[in-house]
Amino acid sequence: MAKVYSNKSNLSTISSSSSISSNSYMSPRREIFTLWMKSLVYHGNGCTVYDSKGQIVYRIDNYNIKRSKEVHLMDSNGRVLFSIRNRKVPVFGHWDGYKWSYEGVTSKEIPWFQVKKIHNVLRGDNMNYYNVILGCNQAEANCYNIILGTTSIKIVTQAGRLVAEVKQKQATSGVLFGSDVLTLVVEPHVDHSLVMALVTVCGLIHHKI
Repeated sequence: MAKVYSNKSNLSTISSSSSISSNSYMSPRREIFTLWMKSLVYHGNGCTVYDSKGQIVYRIDNYNIKRSKEVHLMDSNGRVLFSIRNRKVPVFGHWDGYKWSYEGVTSKEIPWFQVKKIHNVLRGDNMNYYNVILGCNQAEANCYNIILGTTSIKIVTQAGRLVAEVKQKQATSGVLFGSDVLTLVVEPHVDHSLVMALVTVCGLIHHKI
């Protein structure tokens, strides 16, 4: 399979020492990924994520199931990082994210994060707003917000600081790729795997995974 690369102008700013291994999910600098909204499994549904060197770093494989109630975000070696479940409850539904730990310290009953839609937001920008609660098993949880458009995603802190952004991938010539090829930009010192888990929730909301 051909490798998918980020824009060449971005490649020149990233040295070989900054590449992210499958066991490291954070970087001291801004990182750029390419999301291909296709599974590596033939005729399967899911998503494949490439780093700036065209190497696969994350993947989701739903096989022949679409709009699944549970999906698993994996690293390049097939190790599950997060399981994400769609909780449909009366009136308002939400999405729960369970972080996998191979040391056996993560609860399988209490979600590691939770995403809920923010209702009654009076804005005229045709965006949908979601609240992200991190550390659901802690007394004091941290929060992000997701601003979800038709072709864009922004993850911001409660103070409005940008954490990550997804938009349609654009070539250096200015030509846009297909709607199933996206660029993900993650700011420094942010957990890439968590960002991908939240992007996965957005894919489920838009029925793209």
